[in-house]
Amino acid sequence: MIAATGLAIGASPMPELAARAVEAAMEKAGITSPSSVLLFLTSEFAADPQSAIKAAAKAARCTQIIGCSATGIFTDEDWVIDSPAAAAMVFSDLNFSHPKPNDSNHNLILTLTAPNAINTTWLNQSGLRFGGVSGDAIGHGPFSIWQNGKGTTQGYCEFTLNNTAMAIAASHGIKLISNPRRITTSNGNDLLTVANSPALSTLISAWKKHSKTSDAAPYHQLMAVYAGKASQLERGEYNIASIIIEDTDNSSITLTKPLQVGDWLSWAIRDVDAAQVDIVKTAGELKQQLTSEPEFALLFSCLGRGPYFYNGTDQDLALIKTLYPNLPIIGFYGNGEIAPINGINELLQYSAVLGLFAKSKITYL
Repeated sequence: MIAATGLAIGASPMPELAARAVEAAMEKAGITSPSSVLLFLTSEFAADPQSAIKAAAKAARCTQIIGCSATGIFTDEDWVIDSPAAAAMVFSDLNFSHPKPNDSNHNLILTLTAPNAINTTWLNQSGLRFGGVSGDAIGHGPFSIWQNGKGTTQGYCEFTLNNTAMAIAASHGIKLISNPRRITTSNGNDLLTVANSPALSTLISAWKKHSKTSDAAPYHQLMAVYAGKASQLERGEYNIASIIIEDTDNSSITLTKPLQVGDWLSWAIRDVDAAQVDIVKTAGELKQQLTSEPEFALLFSCLGRGPYFYNGTDQDLALIKTLYPNLPIIGFYGNGEIAPINGINELLQYSAVLGLFAKSKITYL
C-alpha cells in the first residue's frame, strides 16, 4: 500500500485547488489512478463543495472520494487556516467500506460528521469510532460531508479501512490540578458535590493551589476530567467536560456533559507543555501497537488545540513530523473529536485524535 499527500492553497475557493492537491499527492506516490482519496477542504468550500469534489475525482480517475469541510486543514507539508485550501491523501491499494450491522468492536470506524448530525444512537452502534466534527469556527455555519464523490444528506459518513492495521488514541493535552475524588451529587449537567464538598469550592481550591495566586479562576481553561475508576484518571483514560457557568448560590458548576454519581473526577487545566509531552507519548505508544512501521497517519485536532493554542504554530503536527519524518499525514481542525475511551465512543473537546496505520491485524488503545 502506498499513501501520499498533497496540499493546494489559493486566493479563492476554486475547484482547481482540489485537483491540484490530488495531482500533487499522486505525483509523490508515483501512481496515476488511486483506489481511494481522502479530501479535506476549508470552510470557504462548505456551501457548495460539489465542483471541487468532482475536480478531485476527475484528477484521480476515482469515485471513492471521502472527506469534509473544516475551518483549517493540514498535511505533513503544512497547515492552513483562514485561506481557501484543499488537502488530499491518495492510496494505491486501500478501499473504504461501510460498516456492517452489529460489527465487531475491533473494527474501528472512521467517522466524519457535522455538528447537527451527532446523536448517541449511531455514535455508539456497530463498533468503535474515531474521527472529527466538520464545521466553521463557531459551529453554526455551513457544513459539508462527502462520500463516494458526492455530498451526503444524513450529515455524516462512516467507513472501515479494509486490510489495514490501525492504532488510535486521544491526546487531551491537559494537566490535572487535583487528586481524583468521587462525585457524590449531580443533577443532569449540574455538578453539585465532590467527595461531599460543594463542587465550586473544590474547583476554586484546586485552582488556588495550582496557581498560588488569588486571581479569579479562568473557567475557559479549566475543565472536569472523569472516569469510572481513579486509576483510569491517573493513566489518562478519561473523558472531559468543559465548564459552562458557576452558580455561587448553591456552589455548583454547570458542565457541558452530565456526570454520574460514583464516578471519579479531577479538575484540570489546558497546558501547552503537558500537551506536547502527551502527544509524543501517545504517538510512541501507538507505534508499539502496530506490527510494522506506520505507512500513514490521520490526525483530528480541535480548532482550539492547533495554532491558536500553540501561539501561531501547530506543535502537535510538528512533533509528529519529527517522530516520523517521512510519514504522510492528513487531518483537519474541527469542532470536536471522536475516539473510543475505555471502550465507549466519546465526543471530545480540546483534544487531538491520532491514528497510525500499517498492514496486519487491527489493534487499538
